[in-house]
Amino acid sequence: MFDDRDPRLGQLLDGIVRLAAGELHSRIAISEARDELDAVIMGTNLLAEDLQMIYQELEQRVESRTEMLEAAHRELQRMALTDSLTGLYNRSALVSAVNEAQAQADNGGMPPALLLLDLDDFKSINDSLGHSIGDHVLIEVGKRIRACVREEDMVARLGGDEFAVLLPASTPAQATVVGTRILDALRGTIDVDGKTIRCGASLGLRIADRGETSEALLMEADIAMYASKADGRSKLRVFEPAMLHARQLRNQLVGELRQAIAGSQLVLFYQPVIELATGRIEGVEALVRWQHPTRGLIMPDEFIPVAEETGLISALGNWVLNAAVEQLRRWRTAPETSRHDFSMRINISAADLQRLEFIEDVRDALTASELDPALLVLELTEGAIIQGNELDRYTLASLRKLGVGLEIDDFGTGYSSISYLRRLPVDRVKVDRTLLSALGSDPAQPALIAAILQLIRACGLEAVWEGVENAEQAEHLRSTGCISGQGYYFSRPLPEAEFTKRLAQHDVWPA
Repeated sequence: MFDDRDPRLGQLLDGIVRLAAGELHSRIAISEARDELDAVIMGTNLLAEDLQMIYQELEQRVESRTEMLEAAHRELQRMALTDSLTGLYNRSALVSAVNEAQAQADNGGMPPALLLLDLDDFKSINDSLGHSIGDHVLIEVGKRIRACVREEDMVARLGGDEFAVLLPASTPAQATVVGTRILDALRGTIDVDGKTIRCGASLGLRIADRGETSEALLMEADIAMYASKADGRSKLRVFEPAMLHARQLRNQLVGELRQAIAGSQLVLFYQPVIELATGRIEGVEALVRWQHPTRGLIMPDEFIPVAEETGLISALGNWVLNAAVEQLRRWRTAPETSRHDFSMRINISAADLQRLEFIEDVRDALTASELDPALLVLELTEGAIIQGNELDRYTLASLRKLGVGLEIDDFGTGYSSISYLRRLPVDRVKVDRTLLSALGSDPAQPALIAAILQLIRACGLEAVWEGVENAEQAEHLRSTGCISGQGYYFSRPLPEAEFTKRLAQHDVWPA
């Protein structure tokens, strides 16, 4: 068909080899003959052009896909290092930055400073206003913190309402200035959906030691932050080695408290609530103590806060509930004490109101003791009731339906609002001792006491006054119309054996 001596055959074969080798840009020259061989050469060139276009399109697609994959990878990296709610860095990013700052310090630079921040009472915002508003508060807090630091500083949200600020190569004085600026920024109000919210914070500061790990640095800043909360909140505390020792002791206390609840180290003391007109006992308040095997008797103000912070308060409260109800059953059935007819009062925590199981715990305790529910009175602080959410209100309504009494404790130390007195399903109000202490020294105190009693009665409730220290105070309350009183004038809190002896021997208090 073709002349073997035609040089174009060699050119055609060479062109095909180049195409096969990937040289898609190569072309074979077409002669002037314009014969069948040139037609084959032309077809080969057209194939080369098509292959080149296909290859270019493929390259463009690969390049586009590669860019998309690289962008997705960068986004994944960003997401892995970013808090999704606030857009701040997260814990992983902070740890990496701490390690990098420490490496620079090891090479002769200044060590970094770490500020750890926790919002005060943020849980009450979520519980009372909802998590959506709580999220907006967190976002605004993050913006305010970011506005208080330098460009090279890192702001991270560690989770919940906890934030951290890493200040590379920072002196204690510089870090303290930044911390103070942050506290000032957070003291102002935050407006969300027409609601004005106050949300302070507690700050802990730790200047890193050379070679210190990120884990140790975070732990020590955290210790300083909790020391700030213990100091009254909205403060800045710098880490001190003594704080670490205190944390270790606290951790030991938590473990021992857990054992105390499970074992037999908790004991109840009892203080009477007295009918002022007759001196007869109308109720008794159960007060828990810890009989520690080596430290002796530990008062509740030392271990109750620990129980609340660590989640042990529900287990502790359940122990008190069952022990107190069982003790009341024994007093009501024992021949020497059965002539008395009084109720048992126990304190419950805000955490109890958040547990649906608590209603069943109360029901089970009353069923086991075969006591009338009206003989049990649960005391709640103002704060636990006012800051509660729908679940708290459901629990209170269910307890009221069960038939137990409900009493507001420490009235006068918090909100003392007429509106909530009228709204809440309570029977009585226990007025705080501080509103009685000035009687006899402050000429305005009698009028204040009368006004408080009138306010409580106007809400359809009765008052129990705490802190009655002497006969004069008891008589003044009685003459003003107060029905019940409690305090050292009638009796100090007594252990079970001593209280039982008093019940057996006396009908009126003080004995």
